[in-house]
Amino acid sequence: MTARARSTESDPVTAAAHHGGGLRDFYEDPAVPVASGTARTLRQARMLAAALGPATGGARTVLDIGCGDGTAARAAAPLLAGHRVVGVDWSQDALRRARTRVPYTVRGELSGGGLPFARESADAVLFSEVVEHLVDPDGALDEIRRVLRPGGHLMLSTPNLAAWYNRGLLLAGVQPVFSEVSLRAVHGRPGREVVGHLRLYTPRALREFVAASGFEVVRLAGAPFHGVPRPLRPLDRLACAVPSLSSILLLHARRT
Repeated sequence: MTARARSTESDPVTAAAHHGGGLRDFYEDPAVPVASGTARTLRQARMLAAALGPATGGARTVLDIGCGDGTAARAAAPLLAGHRVVGVDWSQDALRRARTRVPYTVRGELSGGGLPFARESADAVLFSEVVEHLVDPDGALDEIRRVLRPGGHLMLSTPNLAAWYNRGLLLAGVQPVFSEVSLRAVHGRPGREVVGHLRLYTPRALREFVAASGFEVVRLAGAPFHGVPRPLRPLDRLACAVPSLSSILLLHARRT
């Protein structure tokens, strides 16, 4: 089960160094699920639009880091009208498809030489369903902080290890949803999709991690997960009222 967009892996160089290129090849496989979830995308875009304010005061630069094929950015575009959204990804194939949906695209990686942007050049960063795939999340947030202006906004989303159903699964001795023990197959948990999750966060861990990276956490909200079985989706939507129980964590932070 996944909540990410394709090619959101912004740390493939580091990953390849540790895994012999296996992760890079894995994420370029067209069979890897790419759905990001419209409900999550729209909730996150509304949070960002409220933080940026109307573009009448001047267009802001928003970097969608790990834009994948651009589907999520296109869905968010009406809510960010007037602002300049730039899709960033390391995959040339993903960027080729993103160009049909996003006006501006740039190839870039969070590792190695870093993003191709000057220090303090961006007003906001969308970091959607990316951090759970990274070998070096600390370095990724350092690079994001570098390109953000002081007071700039970070909108991060990631699956919630402590989601309401995962609590029950752990009590029953079942591997939590979103967690993976292999890149070849699902073992010991519900679902059939392997998406390459390397790290998972509880709300508390996510807050502490982001704060330790030089950001002030403004808000933590919840979003539903499109992969929840249909009969359970009403419960999943209700759980969003309590972010600590929600499927997806939406975190808004500002660069200090």
